[in-house]
Amino acid sequence: MSYSPPTPPEELPDDVVETLDECSPDLLRHIGRYAEELAEYREREARLAEQEDEEDPVEERPEDLPDDVPSKATITVKEINDNRYYYWQWREGDSIKSEYKGPVQSSE
Repeated sequence: MSYSPPTPPEELPDDVVETLDECSPDLLRHIGRYAEELAEYREREARLAEQEDEEDPVEERPEDLPDDVPSKATITVKEINDNRYYYWQWREGDSIKSEYKGPVQSSE
């Protein structure tokens, strides 16, 4: 352990160095743990975004998809009065939207 204060990295802005110089040892330890966790979180988010860009193929729009239905919509089956029907379904914000596609054929 050194008896002289550490030299801050050149990349560290002066205002951050000044703020840290005013902190207690306990607070500095909390800041250090937070900084490590934040760095790990941001690295993970960057990796996930990079993977998403690599894995996100351009999806072709299904031929039977209506113009007012987004290409991210999926087909779901709803049963109404003992009859089954196909619906296009997608999310818009916090709500789920649906549009009728057609009846499920008995052979399907």
